[in-house]
Amino acid sequence: MIANHIHDALGQVRRLQALILEKRKFTGYSGTARMLGGSVALFGCVLMGLYVEGYGMHLLGWGFILSVGLAVNYGALVLWFVQLPDRERTLRTISPALDAIPPLAVGALFTAALLLKGHPDLLFGSWMCLYGLAHTTCRTALPKENGWLGFYYLACGAFFLLWPGTSFMNPWPAGVVFLVGEWIGGLVFHRHKTEAMEEYTDD
Repeated sequence: MIANHIHDALGQVRRLQALILEKRKFTGYSGTARMLGGSVALFGCVLMGLYVEGYGMHLLGWGFILSVGLAVNYGALVLWFVQLPDRERTLRTISPALDAIPPLAVGALFTAALLLKGHPDLLFGSWMCLYGLAHTTCRTALPKENGWLGFYYLACGAFFLLWPGTSFMNPWPAGVVFLVGEWIGGLVFHRHKTEAMEEYTDD
């Protein structure tokens, strides 16, 4: 009888721990990595604007920028994940990062479709809109400022899609948009992680 009570109590403790972990704001993203990605975006755009010609080379340049951004951000996420206690190292813990995958995957699909249809000038706006949606899909698990940042990307994306002067061969405006957005997002993540660590220390 006592053993059953102990087993039930342990089960309640585990459920309570799971609930607390689920309600806790996600702290797996690195503010520093995000700011680095934004800086690489602007630096790459400067180089492309000054020295690179041709749609193919510009597309390769943006592919490099994307690769660096994914490497630094998800590399930092993996390092954070492997350092968690065993009980927290679950897919539920990184669900906000997984929730962002569908909009980003659609972005890859749109990229291929627009290139095949011969509309590269619509790429910047499409990327920004889908990146903005990726922000809004996980806004409940991230700081509220991150959700507002998603609307910033959506607004910029709408402008790039509707403005007749948008050109894929002019990467500067897009580079500035991503630099500003990623630096703001990085600062938000840095502050959020600092506050979370202070709360954990106080507890």
